[in-house]
Amino acid sequence: MTTVLLVDDEPGVLFTLNELLVERGHRVVTARSGNEALSKLDEADAVLTDLSMPGMDGLELMGHVVQRDATMPVILLTAHGSERVAVAAMKQGAYDYLTKPFDIDEVAVVIERALEARRLRVDNRRLAAEQTLGRRIIGASRTMRRLLEATSRVASRDVTVLVRGETGTGKEFVAELLHAQSARAKQPLVRFNCAALPAELADAELFGHVKGAFTGATTGRPGFFAQADGGTLILDEVGELPLPIQAKLLRALQEGEIQPVGSGRIDRVNVRVVASTNRDLAADAKAGTFREDLYYRLAVVELVVPPLRDRKDDIPALAEEFARRYGDRFGLGTVTLEPALIDALARADWPGNVRQLENTIARLAALSAGGVIGLADYQAATGDLAPSLSNSHGDDADDAHPPLDGRAGPSLKEQVEAFERGLVARALESAGGNQSEAARRLGVSRVTLIDKLKKYGLGTKR
Repeated sequence: MTTVLLVDDEPGVLFTLNELLVERGHRVVTARSGNEALSKLDEADAVLTDLSMPGMDGLELMGHVVQRDATMPVILLTAHGSERVAVAAMKQGAYDYLTKPFDIDEVAVVIERALEARRLRVDNRRLAAEQTLGRRIIGASRTMRRLLEATSRVASRDVTVLVRGETGTGKEFVAELLHAQSARAKQPLVRFNCAALPAELADAELFGHVKGAFTGATTGRPGFFAQADGGTLILDEVGELPLPIQAKLLRALQEGEIQPVGSGRIDRVNVRVVASTNRDLAADAKAGTFREDLYYRLAVVELVVPPLRDRKDDIPALAEEFARRYGDRFGLGTVTLEPALIDALARADWPGNVRQLENTIARLAALSAGGVIGLADYQAATGDLAPSLSNSHGDDADDAHPPLDGRAGPSLKEQVEAFERGLVARALESAGGNQSEAARRLGVSRVTLIDKLKKYGLGTKR
């Protein structure tokens, strides 16, 4: 359901328009002033505002809306004789204008056109990003739509971004999306996990080193900043970066300068940094465990990725996308999820967020023989990676775990063979169809591999 924000200081106008739009199936949010409207803007899909209001007028409000969300259509209500101002406003970003006294049917038509225009703009941006990333973007829930729209706006502005969220929410994907929608999209995208290395090695990995800089440095090596020159550097778990390295990172961000370990030279780099963390860096900065000046330099723009519990509307689409993805990866063909299973997954608790949901679907696919996966298959595969469907809310929550029946799903032999088939198919694909290389990666002889290929009807490309 789409939401229209109505802004007018006249209660009678708000009442009339509210009745009209609700009757047409829209959700309506009202505001009596421009300032009140700004506090409700995140709820809206379109704005219909009076041009002349005390305090912040419609033009000023429109400026704030366009700056916050360029895809949000703004329609102005003008008094007779103000058409010239309205036309000028359209040149500044207004979608359309209506003259008071307005025609009810005309208002409905303009609103519908505006909402459709917004949907097309958002879809076009999403399709372009999907082509760049090579995978689908799932985000129909309101919270994710807001995040994706904010990501699209920020992507085109060459600023440092801090992506924050719980573990498993998809912070890495948002960081990649920022790069894919930016002017740097065709330049390098480099990722560095700040928690993976001690301070000494992190210094050399980020900023590079020269030959002989430390024991084992038999050759010089450019760091991740140099490798990302002209493009984007993603700093995963930046809150784990050792304090000694934080000062060098701050200099790289402020001055665009890096100094390789063991070198006396200063190198210039042009890199956009996108950092991610599951920690509250503002609190860490106050506690003295993270440099406050670095925090403010990283968080020029801060994007928060919502946990899966706050975007449950997306679970069915996410689950189906993961089923398709792992069906292809495991060589199972089309894999679909039983509607009852999808419903149960949508009601379950996911403390591990999207990553836990993906791992659960991957496990179900790996243990299946393909085709339709149902609740019984879930029960048979339940383990550490799977959520407890008994935590689902509703009177029928107990029905999420039907009695295990050998006839309800694939046999153990069938599940093991499906898993083995997936391993063989992936090894062959990663080896470019080379059977000898695929056999080596699987740790079996080439003869054994050929037997498996014949058994599962896989390709025979050499």
